This record gives sequence, structure tokens and C-alpha cells, in this order.
Amino acid sequence: MNEKDNFQTEKADHIRSMHLVIVTVATFGAIGLISAGTTLKWEFWITPILVISTVAVWIIHISQLWTEEIRERCYMIYIMIEVFFHGVHATSFFDVALMACLMMVTFSLTDNIKLIKYSFLEYLLILVMQFYLEYREDLITFDALNISRLLLHVFTAVIVYRVCLYTVSRRIIYSDTIDEYKEQVKKRDNEMEDFLTNISHELRTPVNVVNGISTLMMKDDDGDNIRQIHNAGIRMAGQIEDILDYTEIDSGKLMLEYDKYIISSLINDIVVNLRLKSEKDLPEFIIDLDPVVPLTLKGDVKKLRKIIEQLLNNAVKFTKRGGICLKIKSEPRDYGINLDITVSDTGIGMSKSEIQRSTRGFFQADKSRDRSSGGIGLGLTIVYGFVHAMGGFVNIESEPGRGTTVTVSIPQEVIDPSPCLSVDPNVDRFVVSYIKPEKYSVPALRDYNQSMAENIARGLKIHLHNAANIKDLKTLCENNPVTHIFMGREEYEEDTAYFNDLSKQNVCVAVSSDEMLNIPRDSKVICMPKPLYGFPITKILNAGDDYDKVVVDDLSGKKVSFDGVKALIVDDERMNLVVASGLFKDYRMDIDTADSGADALEKYRNNNYDVIFMDHMMPEMDGVETLHRIREIGKETGRDTLVVALTANAVSGARELFMSEGFDGFISKPIEIGEFERVMKRILPVSMVIYDGGN
Repeated sequence: MNEKDNFQTEKADHIRSMHLVIVTVATFGAIGLISAGTTLKWEFWITPILVISTVAVWIIHISQLWTEEIRERCYMIYIMIEVFFHGVHATSFFDVALMACLMMVTFSLTDNIKLIKYSFLEYLLILVMQFYLEYREDLITFDALNISRLLLHVFTAVIVYRVCLYTVSRRIIYSDTIDEYKEQVKKRDNEMEDFLTNISHELRTPVNVVNGISTLMMKDDDGDNIRQIHNAGIRMAGQIEDILDYTEIDSGKLMLEYDKYIISSLINDIVVNLRLKSEKDLPEFIIDLDPVVPLTLKGDVKKLRKIIEQLLNNAVKFTKRGGICLKIKSEPRDYGINLDITVSDTGIGMSKSEIQRSTRGFFQADKSRDRSSGGIGLGLTIVYGFVHAMGGFVNIESEPGRGTTVTVSIPQEVIDPSPCLSVDPNVDRFVVSYIKPEKYSVPALRDYNQSMAENIARGLKIHLHNAANIKDLKTLCENNPVTHIFMGREEYEEDTAYFNDLSKQNVCVAVSSDEMLNIPRDSKVICMPKPLYGFPITKILNAGDDYDKVVVDDLSGKKVSFDGVKALIVDDERMNLVVASGLFKDYRMDIDTADSGADALEKYRNNNYDVIFMDHMMPEMDGVETLHRIREIGKETGRDTLVVALTANAVSGARELFMSEGFDGFISKPIEIGEFERVMKRILPVSMVIYDGGN
């Protein structure tokens, strides 16, 4: 529920409470009138009318019939009838002022000046009627005492009337002032949101240039200084995106982009980003993907990736010893599945108060000047905002000094229910996991690895044999037809000669390591880069006798290129053209550039391009207008060129916006190679996508 809904709910509750007071006062008034009428032998017929009216008023209030204004009028008529009935009797000559004052005070709760004026006018009318009755029947002697009493009552009624008017008027003015202040605050908030959005977009351009140039430089010189510049640029780009995400969440402008995605591809992107991190002393990562998670789902994969990255980044900040486990599983539901994403760490943990404050924005567990965790404190707030927008929930379990476990559960539609990882059930396998428990200084890290291995084996429906030392492993190998052995670097280096010999005897020996292993040329031992996860393991299990040729660094196992594809890059920033040209030329594409929409149209008229990469924010003629003119020229000349939006626009709904305008694809800046390759593979004809070893 957003702030506007909360305000409306509070206002409705206040009105109901106020009406309850009015109806209660009217009810006590009716009881008093019935008692007085019985004692003083007033008209008997009025009693059933009062009872019926009281019941009717309570029904109106409890059922909340009609609108607020109509209900208040019903209450007003009811109370005014009570006062009139009481005032028309001669015995009530000196009591009518009290009843009128009570009526005006009661109506002042509604902040309705008209009701107070009507009440005072009724008092004056009753007073005139009383004078007429007393004059005609001569029941009261107007001596000095009675005149003074009458004047005192009239003055009291006038004072109460004026006080009620003043109080309500001031309350209305104060309320209007508050409303005006809220509008000003809302306006300032909107202006700040626009400022943050605009400044973030402006900052993204130079940051993208830094990241792109440093990426190109690392191809020639992978020095530490250049890598630090590159990492700093990536970090700043991420923080700019965090600001954009936060402003969208805070303003209620977050939009979801639903699209089909393959869960293993999402995990691959996460793994690639983790492997690109070059910081020293990073904790160990374990990725536990349940093989039975459906292969293809539908949801906002971009925000899912950000949720996982935010949780991992947050875990890295506060985990100096041990490791981090990313676990993904699914729970079947009528609408598809709940995708459960759990990130556990062995870090410093959080207190209950820190957990409560973690969703309020700009939260940092360590605010001291010498803190080394970094970040701007928006991670968990963004996670909560994204997850709630997708209809999911977040749960945090943590204790100081005992690590933190964050679980998010998000509904997803199932497109292809096939398991994301599977092996041929007709192939006989004898799989051994050789892990020495004593090598883990943090027991939780051992548990993470063991749980991952067991979940993969269970999901793939294979029987996994465990060996805790080299003696047990050799016994298994001597007495059983072992086909696969999975181990860590420490286990392999314990007896490299033995494992190298095993690899030559049709036994697949796969070693998970975060460093390059010194493997002899004649050895068939496979090195699996960390972080280890289910896809490369499944790939090895499915390789059969060709396991020694398996490449486990990427999902395709092949390097892709787009030989001869003629491309035009359109951008008003010269350095963006340099960066994009340098990246795309690595794919053996024929690159041309244009620095404006007008320049792009001129070059398009005079040349044939297979694909055009179009920046969005350009002066005079933006990318969308340029696209529409290109389409017009294409109709005239019979050309249908692919146009891809290449932009720093990172707000929610950007992809859907550009696709609805007629773009064939969307790539956000800074350019991610994985995203670029996926878009090109999707939009280009198969003949233009070249893999090492053939199409």
C-alpha cells in the first residue's frame, strides 16, 4: 500500500470515528428526551419516532450508506429535530440554550461551518417561538431575574457559536496549509526525482566512456592500474543505477518488463560477472541451482538479475571470512512457480534493529568513517522494492557474528516446464565427490558445498558417492567402475600423478579451482573455474567419452562472431562511438559511425547496412524520430534494416518503450558483451552468426 492509499485509509477512519461521536451524542439526546417526555407527560407519539430514528441512524452509520456528506446531513436533521422537539415545550424555555450549544459543539467536529450556522439559526427560531408561546399563555413572568437568566443564556449561545466558528475556521485554514505544504513537498520530491534521473543519465555517459575505453585497453595491457580504473567505473555505473532504481521505487513509478528467459542463462550472467571481479581476498562463492527448476520462465529477468547481484554485493561487503552461497529452487503453484532465491553468508550478521531498518532506504550497517564495505546503502531497499512490485516477499534471518540468510520468493510464469539441467538416464555413471572436510576453516562453507553436490545429484537422479580422504577414494576406484570424480584444487594437488593417470583411463577428473592449474599436456584433467555451479557439472556428465574436449567457461562452448555484418553506430558523443566501434570490431563487423540523426539519415540513404545501433538522447533529432524517418526511407527504397536501441536509458519500461516504437532490439549502456551477443543472435539471420568451427 502506497502513501496515498495510507492517507485515504487514515482519513476514512477519522471520519468514521467522528460520525460515531455524533451518533452517540444523538442517541443519548434521544434517551434524555424520552425520559423527559415520560416524566413531563409530553406527546406520547414522539417516543416511537425517536426510537425508530435512532435505530435508523445507527444502521446508516454501521453500514456506511451513501456518501460522507449525505450521512452528515441525516445526522444533522436527526439532531435538529431532537432540539426542536425539546425546545417547543414551555418547560424548556431556559434549557433550549444548553441543547443548542451541545448541538453546535457536536457539529463543530465535522469542520462544516454551515451545520454550525444552521444550529444557531434553529436556536434563534426556537427562541422566537418560545417568546410567542410565553406571551400567549403568560406562563413566565419576565422579571429582572428571568431577564438576566435569558440574557446569560443568549450570550452563552452566541459565544459558543462564535468559538465554534473560529475553531472550525482555524482548523480549515490549518488543514489547507498542511495540504499546500504537502503539495509543495510532493512537488519538490518530483523535482528531486527528475534531477536525480537527469543527473544519473548525464553521469552515465562519461562513466560508459571510462568503462569502454578501459575494456579496450585491457585487451592490450591487463595491468593492475587499468583494471582498477575499469573496476571503479563499473562500480560507479552500478551506484548510478541504484539511484535510478531507488527513485523509481520511492516515487511509485517502477515498471515491470515481462519477457521469456532461460534460468541457466541468468545464472551464467551472474557467474560471468563474478569471474570478472579481480578484487583480492573475495569470499568463496557457491551456486546451488536446483536442476528441476523449469527451463524457461516469464518475468522481469533484468530486475531478477539486479536482485541477485544486490544480495551478493551486500553479502560480499560484510563477509571477510568463509563464503557465500546462492541457492535457487522452485515451488510449483497454480500460476506457475515461486522462484526462491536464497543468499547465505558467513559474515558479521545483523541485529534485529538493523534488519528492521534495512528496508527504509540508505541503510548501512557500518557508518563509521573508516568502514571498508563501500556502497551507498540502497541494496536491500531496492531488493524489497523490486520483490514487492513482482508480488513476492523477502525474509531475512541473521544474528550478529553468525552470518545472514536472505530469501526472496517471486511468482513466475512457466513457459517450458522441462528441467533446466538434465542428463541421459540410460547412461551408466559412477560419480564420486572427493572433498576433504578438514580443509574448511569455516564449517558453513563445507555445508554449502555438500548441500550443492547433494541437490545436483538428487535433481539429476544420479547416485553420488562421497570420499573424505585419498584412501577412501582409491578404494572406491579399485572396487567400482568409477566414471567421474569431482574435487577441489587442494585434493588434486595432494596426488597429481595419480589423478593424471586416472584421467587417461576413461575416468573424468574435474577439478574446481580459482587459479590456473599446472596440468601436464598428456593429462585429460578438466579445470572448472570457480564459482562452480550445476551447468558445467551437467555438461561434463553429458559429454560421454569426449569429456576431455569439454569447455566449461561459457554456455555455448563456442566463440561467436558476425563476420561481414555492416553496422552503423549513431551517437552524438564521440567517445561513445570510439568505445562501441572498438568492441564491435572484435566480432569482425564492418563498422561505420554517425554523430547525429541527420548524419545517420544521410549515410543510410547512400549505404546499405545490415544493422543500425541508435542512441536515444541526441540533440535536434532523437533516436526515436531518426528511427521513424529511417523506416520511411526504407519503405521508399524497399529496404528493411534492423535497428537496435543503444542507450544509457536505464529506467523501468525502457525496453518495452523502444520495442513499441519499432526498434528490433535494445542494448543498454554500458554495453555488456553477453547482452550484445544475445541480441545479435536473436535478430540476425542464422547465416550471419558464425561460431568457431562452423555456423
